Amino acid sequence: SEVMSRIRSRGNQDTELALAALLRAHKIIGWRRHVRLRVTSGKWRVTRKAGAAAVSPVTRHPSLTVRPDFVFPKLRTVIFVDGCFWHGCPKHATWPAHRAVWWRRKLAGNKARDRKVNRALRTAGWCIIRIWEHELARKNTARLAKRLSILAAGRPRAGSWR
Repeated sequence: SEVMSRIRSRGNQDTELALAALLRAHKIIGWRRHVRLRVTSGKWRVTRKAGAAAVSPVTRHPSLTVRPDFVFPKLRTVIFVDGCFWHGCPKHATWPAHRAVWWRRKLAGNKARDRKVNRALRTAGWCIIRIWEHELARKNTARLAKRLSILAAGRPRAGSWR
């Protein structure tokens, strides 16, 4: 636990880089990686600093800071690349046998946080796209590229879709 707490990572680089390569290959432009968005009661803004206040001084409502994997600011669309294990993929999720109760609570918390983030971003008018890690496999890239081609054409419909 102590050793693992000292390891700092920034998402799953392999999957994010694979998606970035796919976006470039299909000439889908206008995206940025790891842009921090602060969503406050239906409003949003891009923030640059980490550790900003939890309550906005203007609206006095709790805010949620979100850091999607890819952001299309002009289209108001965000893409999250979800790992099959960490976010509970219906096809590939596994449950560790060791410390099973702790892991179930941990993975259920990840799913609850995903729902909270989706709700906050949808309320603020963002379109949310969630991509499973297994969708970035070479055999699935054609289907994923077709799904993401709507980004090249313009703004997708509001809401969230997998």
